[in-house]
Amino acid sequence: MIQIETEGPGDVPARERLLDACFGRARWFKTCQRIRRDRLPAAGLSFVAREDGRVVGTVRLWHIEAGSAGSALLLGPLAVDPARQSAGIGGALMRHALAEAAKLGHPAVLLVGDAPYYARFGFTPALTTDLDMPGPVQRERFLGVELVQGALTGAQGLVKATGALALPKRRAA
Repeated sequence: MIQIETEGPGDVPARERLLDACFGRARWFKTCQRIRRDRLPAAGLSFVAREDGRVVGTVRLWHIEAGSAGSALLLGPLAVDPARQSAGIGGALMRHALAEAAKLGHPAVLLVGDAPYYARFGFTPALTTDLDMPGPVQRERFLGVELVQGALTGAQGLVKATGALALPKRRAA
């Protein structure tokens, strides 16, 4: 049975292994990663899916400014253990993350991903037409969903990171 829980500090190593298995080293060079770099995820919006105590899925949301629309969230990466894909884990993580973001009053979520997959959660490229990422993305994969009706209406400009900065790790003296 799959359980979705808030990610804890002890989940980070398993999460990183899962992301490496799903995306490899290329994940470090994507435009979305540049936005997330040196930032903390949005409070209360990092989740893991567990099966028999093992992390089999993960998703995080990050604070951003969506151009003229103002505050929003950036979702990603969403990853599911390759051996457990097509079992509904990604969908369950998405529904949970979006519901929690809405409960916390966030107005909109953006992501870069597979449009046919994310359309079932309400994501569309029509909401990001006049928004730009700070690096290369395939326009048809740059998607948005409104958690508050009209939150992205007329949005234009550059997407920027706004979340809290992560503290640098201290080196042993």
